Amino acid sequence: MLWLFNDLSKKKEIFTPIKKRNVGLYTCGPTVYNYVHIGNLRTFLLNDILRRALEYNSYSVKNVINITDVGHLASDADTGEDKMDKIANAEGRAPEEIAQFFTDAFLADIKDLNIIYPNVLCKATEHIPQQIKLIKKLEKNGFTYQTSEAVYFDTSKFPEYGKMVGFSEKKTQEAQARVEEDPEKKHPADFALWFKRVGRHAHHIMHWDSPWGDGWPGWHIECSAMSMYYLGKTFDIHAGGIDLLPVHHINEIAQSEAATGQKFVNYWVHGEFILMDSKKMARSEGGFIMLQNLIEKGFNPLAFRYLCLNTHYRTQLNFSFQAMEAAQNALNKLYQAINDFPKPRGHATEFEERFLTAINDDLNMPSALAVVWDLLKTKNIKPSAKLNTVFKFDKVLGLKLEETYNNSQDTPEEIKLLAQDREKARQEKDWKKADEIRKKIQEAGYLVEDTPTGPDIKKIIL
Repeated sequence: MLWLFNDLSKKKEIFTPIKKRNVGLYTCGPTVYNYVHIGNLRTFLLNDILRRALEYNSYSVKNVINITDVGHLASDADTGEDKMDKIANAEGRAPEEIAQFFTDAFLADIKDLNIIYPNVLCKATEHIPQQIKLIKKLEKNGFTYQTSEAVYFDTSKFPEYGKMVGFSEKKTQEAQARVEEDPEKKHPADFALWFKRVGRHAHHIMHWDSPWGDGWPGWHIECSAMSMYYLGKTFDIHAGGIDLLPVHHINEIAQSEAATGQKFVNYWVHGEFILMDSKKMARSEGGFIMLQNLIEKGFNPLAFRYLCLNTHYRTQLNFSFQAMEAAQNALNKLYQAINDFPKPRGHATEFEERFLTAINDDLNMPSALAVVWDLLKTKNIKPSAKLNTVFKFDKVLGLKLEETYNNSQDTPEEIKLLAQDREKARQEKDWKKADEIRKKIQEAGYLVEDTPTGPDIKKIIL
């Protein structure tokens, strides 16, 4: 029985899907005006772990992730310039070209992190008709009004607006909103459904015809339109970063439920920030770390995955390179441990039950990792059964354990000979030569680890 913390109720709840064994999962994707940073990637790792845990529990998952390639202004509260438009003007490149470049970079990152490709990857610009249709429905239901610059959702017409964050937080949000961006807005919390290509937005590069004039959709309407198009008016789980909760997600709820008259999403799952120097990592601040930066420093990208697994998704993760080194070492030790085992066979039922209990307790991956290490240390289970069980666990962990194990069994003879030469140099205390050989081995795509029983060689998995 899977328990998830639902931000709608602010408590852990037993997960019950709408359809018996089928789950609809939507996760807000990146705005592709820049590279995603490791803080963003933690959200997509959450999506991946959630999907894997559901499938481990024998659910069939339809996972939808969007690509925001228009409509996201500098502020989540519809202020400033469109992020895509701004970078296109600055670089003199077509927005479509920029969007595709950073989409490809994002997809390369999720591949490096062994994140399962979504069943549907949907671009906002390819779903303009669905967004217009949804706005027209809201207009028909009496939830919109127009200014000279935009079509707005009238939050005063939706009594439950902000229910997921609570009244006091809603009031704080309203107080911070900048009404001067459009003085015709009725209320600071009202948000744009459609921007007109006039006034301050007269030269916006991306635009489409609509019943309200030439323009483009607001960021919030995109997610509602695409999620409901692929998953239905009411679906099971909506995931995303915690930063999306106080504005974007409450706006999604309001406009979706105002349009359909039905509950939008049953379970809301949010992942916490990655902190660096006690501050939230953000692209808008300029100082962020990309996955490629970690790879260039010699880290296996799966070491970052391991780092995230070792902190519960609802807990802020304090990033440091020391923490990355510790995660890399732990991952290497895990690879080393399983490479000593014979071919997989059998089961470790007690540990399988403990692992299932851990992941079903609101995706408690730190506890799940502890089960893995306890299994490897126990004396009462045959090595072959340990290996088979760990491979099963990796369907959730996603650390490529089986791939690493198989690669280790086929180490080229020349790499083995280099390792032997290095071991001889170490015994002779020729540390310079030993380091030079270690570097050669690494350049060939292998790692050599010193163990009490001799050198252990494993292929670097990227």
